[in-house]
Amino acid sequence: MSERRTKKANGQWALADFKVGVDNVIFSVDTEQNRLLVLLVMRDKAPFLHYWSLPGTLVREGESLENAAYRMLAEKIRAKNLYLEQLYTFGGPRRDPRESAESYGDRYLSVSYFALVRFAEAELVADGVSGIAWYPMSQLPDLAFDHAEILQYGYRRLRNKLEYSPIAFEVLPELFTLGDLYQLYTTVLGEGFADYSNFRSRLLKLGFLKDTGVKVTRGAGRPAALYRFDAEAFAPLKDKPLVFV
Repeated sequence: MSERRTKKANGQWALADFKVGVDNVIFSVDTEQNRLLVLLVMRDKAPFLHYWSLPGTLVREGESLENAAYRMLAEKIRAKNLYLEQLYTFGGPRRDPRESAESYGDRYLSVSYFALVRFAEAELVADGVSGIAWYPMSQLPDLAFDHAEILQYGYRRLRNKLEYSPIAFEVLPELFTLGDLYQLYTTVLGEGFADYSNFRSRLLKLGFLKDTGVKVTRGAGRPAALYRFDAEAFAPLKDKPLVFV
């Protein structure tokens, strides 16, 4: 047995060998049905054959982690607008059944990424997978590996980002009503996160929503003003907590 697979004579363990993978937690918001969705793919090989999982890939020789994440996005979804950031690294022992308890083989490290895309613009790519689908966060199947843990970590990140960053405008159209914005927040954070009137008043006082002067009528209600997000006006508030809620 090789030295790296045995305990050294001086009492120290050999260094582990790793295979590095990237797993993407890809969220979207279906504003028509008020659903927060996550993209899942069905595995067509062991381990966890025919289980749903997060879209993932092993990092190729000479490929950066970020490029691997973007490659996996491009292989599974086509979208004009998306937000992507590194989420967390999951590397606990035995997180992958391919790690053999007897032989101390390669460890499987997952560097996860968190993405947000516009639902109306997103086109799923089924090439190379036996299944791909948007799943509501309220109706998740059993997931392969530790992907349920990775997904919940991503969900917490999404909720936190909504509180202090303009991430919501990554998935809203360029022009939107305050009702559209409030609906997105309630879909992700829940109905009780804030009263609409307080939400509206707070955001308008902050000054980074610009009234276009155009109104839109939906249903039997009164015409609603269309707004545009002003990134320059938001800049002084960047990274300050609880800007939006």
